Order: sequence, then structure tokens, then C-alpha cells
Amino acid sequence: MLLRILVATESPREAPRLAQLVASEDVLVTCLPAGGVLWEELRAREVDLVIVEDRLLDHPLAASLTLIRNLPGAPEVVVFVRDSSPELRAQAQAAGAFAVIDRAVEKAELVLALESVIGRRTEAARRRLMAERADERSSLSDFSSSSPAMREFLAFVRKVVQTDSSLLVLGETGVGKEYLSRAIHAESPRSEGPFIPVNCSALSESLLESELFGHVEGAFTGASRSRRGYFELAHRGTLFLDEIGELSSQLQVKLLRVLQEKTIQPVGGEEEIEVDVRLVTATNRDLREEMEAERFRADLFYRLSVVTLEVPPLRSRREDIPRLIESHVEDFRISMKRTAETVSDEAMEQLIDYAWPGNVRELSNVIERAVLLCEGTEITSRDLPVEIRGESIELVTTVGEAVQDALGRDDELSTQPFRAQRREVLRNFERAYLTALLKRCNGRIQDAARTAGINTRSLYEKMRRLGIKKEYFKVRKR
Repeated sequence: MLLRILVATESPREAPRLAQLVASEDVLVTCLPAGGVLWEELRAREVDLVIVEDRLLDHPLAASLTLIRNLPGAPEVVVFVRDSSPELRAQAQAAGAFAVIDRAVEKAELVLALESVIGRRTEAARRRLMAERADERSSLSDFSSSSPAMREFLAFVRKVVQTDSSLLVLGETGVGKEYLSRAIHAESPRSEGPFIPVNCSALSESLLESELFGHVEGAFTGASRSRRGYFELAHRGTLFLDEIGELSSQLQVKLLRVLQEKTIQPVGGEEEIEVDVRLVTATNRDLREEMEAERFRADLFYRLSVVTLEVPPLRSRREDIPRLIESHVEDFRISMKRTAETVSDEAMEQLIDYAWPGNVRELSNVIERAVLLCEGTEITSRDLPVEIRGESIELVTTVGEAVQDALGRDDELSTQPFRAQRREVLRNFERAYLTALLKRCNGRIQDAARTAGINTRSLYEKMRRLGIKKEYFKVRKR
């Protein structure tokens, strides 16, 4: 991400000179304006590093440094002193100052000192970010496959990993578009930088604009201080925008400008900030269809789809299903401390034959459920949902049947954790209800939403979560 630095000196002429010494493509420097108040500036904006002259700090010095270090973002502090005494240096460092630098040193020595400080702060931020996301790291080797279709796809992916081109990742719900994007980032030249994922459908238009581009103090009601956006946080790394087809026309225009100019403008601000970001976007919508309907800009589509990657659905690579099942069984067995170790031949055959409309995500949920319900060491057909046990979705004719299937036998009911059981019952209820509703409406979303008494966006979200596709019901109708 960009390193934000605030330079505050007693003389207004000194601050710009110091700012020039630390300026670079990875640093955004702000100088305390003439007549400005340090504490007001710090409360109004988020910074990573404060370079401040000791005379601007209140006394005792330790209290001032503690206040700065406790601000949001925990900025580091470099104190410039005119008369450096061992006592003052020791006092500042004991209070948490990142460095104490004597203003009387030569320019070359000063530059080296500042570069060292900035380098250490940048490396510390990078290490912290890597540690926070250590469990989320992925690799293309995680996608090892026996399927010819998947192998061909992965061979193509490896050709674009080392490029810096924008990527558009297509695929059905649950195929692992974000996981693939993380793997591409992890093996790209930007792997040392951040990977920032954003779900565009999870935020309102006004909030998404602020989240993407940041905002300045007072930009809108409640904006009591400036905030950096995801583009700035992803500097020198990768920004992943999921559900890109959900962007409003206004945000499409702004995103296109960012791609063209390589700069962002925070909401309510006039300053343009240069960013170096690789953009990876994903959607399960047909963007060409959206363009024809004039809901998605053609110029933005061509900017985003320099390289298009379409992840094969799970049903087209059934050779991989046994390996995925075994891996998930082992993971859930350990994490949930259950006894399940293997899958019976009958259950494995049913799992392989299932259409998997929710792809790998649905498979993960099904195996988690099976491991939870399994009473011995072998998962059997009885531990699988009704739609997988050789009974088509059409046979689940009542909501009550689906709920009863989730509950199981009465003597089993009290042995299951309450929250997990309730979650499974609600999931089966929603699946059965929406399946019957969409069958009745022949896959027409507006009619189904009107009958259910919910808006189409909510219906789409429920269908996405459950791996239900409207096309399935239209095909079945014909």
C-alpha cells in the first residue's frame, strides 16, 4: 500500500524541503500547512508515519508521543531535534519514537536516515499484512487436476501469471474464482504486495465508492476523518473485485477512469493519488449480455477483459471429485474433531453423479454436513442431503420433507449441536422453498420474487448462496 507521511515543522519552508527528501512512487507526503495545528491534522487524516519537529509537540514529550501512537493506524513517529541531548533522545525513544534525528546533520546523512526509517516502516507493514493473511495464501498447485479440461485451463493460467494485465475471471457460483485469483497473485511478481478482495454486491453504491477510492474529512455525514480506499491499500499488489457486474453505471465510469489514468480521487477530495494496482475482476453474469442490455459499459468490459479466464464447473471435471471429497473429509474431520475418515462406495458414487450446481463451494458444505452427521468412521448415503441420494430435486415436493430430512431421526436430533442443526434446517427449508417456487415460475426471477414477497436482489443472493440457477428451471420446463 501507499505509505502516508505527515511532515510538520516549525518553519513552513522546512516542511516542503523534507517532503522532497522522502518523496517516491510509494509514498504520499502531506505537509502541515502554515498556521496549521498538528493535532487537528492528525485527527482529520490517517497516516503511517509522522515526521515532526520536537518544538511542535506538547510537553511532556512522552505524553505527546503516546497520543500519536494511539491514533487509528498506530502511526510511527520520527522526531527532529535541534539540540540533541542524550537525555532527550533516550526520553523520546522510551516513549515509542521510531527514530530521533538531529537536524544539524548533513543532507546526505539525513536522506540516508529517512530512507532507512521509511524502509523499516514499509517492511514492517508488509510483514504485518502477510502475517494477517497467512492462512489465506493459495497456490496454483492447489488446483492439481486429473481432468483434461482443468489441466488445459491451468496451463493457460500459468501463461498469464507473470504478466501485469487485467484479468476477468468468469465461472459459475462456487467454482473458486477468488481462490484462483489469490493463487495468481501469490505466484506473480506482485506476491510481496497486498491482495485486497472486495465483493461489489455486498455494499451500497455510496459506500462502495468510498471503500474503493477512500474519502476526505467531511465528505459526507459521519466522515469525521479521512480514510484510504482499497485501491490505495492495494498499491503494488492486486485488487480483486468480485461480482463486478453489480457496479452502477456511475461507478463503472469512475473505475474506467482509474484504469485509464492510474490515479484515484477520494470522495469529496480534489487531490489525485497515483496507484500501481493489478486489477482482477470476477462475475458469474454474462457481461456481453449485460452490455447488449446497456447495463454494462462496453469500454469498461474491454479494459477489464484483457485476459479472460473461465473456470470449468465441477460437473465438467468429475475426475477431480473423489480427490476433493477426500481432502475436505480430512480437513473437517480434524477441524471439527469428528470420527469420519472415509466415504462408502455408494455415497461416493452418488456424490460423483450429482450435478453440483453450487460447484466446489457446495461440495464443501455437503461434506462438512456429512462429517458432522456421520456416527462412525465411514460416511454413508444416509449422511448426504436428499437431492444427492439419487432423488432428483423435483422429488422434494414439500418444505416439510426437506426440514424433516435435515432433522433426521428423533433419537439423533438431540445429539447434534443446536446452531449447526438450525443452520442446516434453514438451509434445507430455503432450498426446498426456492426450488418449488422457481419451478412454478419457470425460472422467471421477477415473478418468483413477487410471489415470495422479496426483492429480486435478495432472491438472486439466496440463489447464489444455495447454488440454484434460474437456467436449470427453464431447461427443465422445455
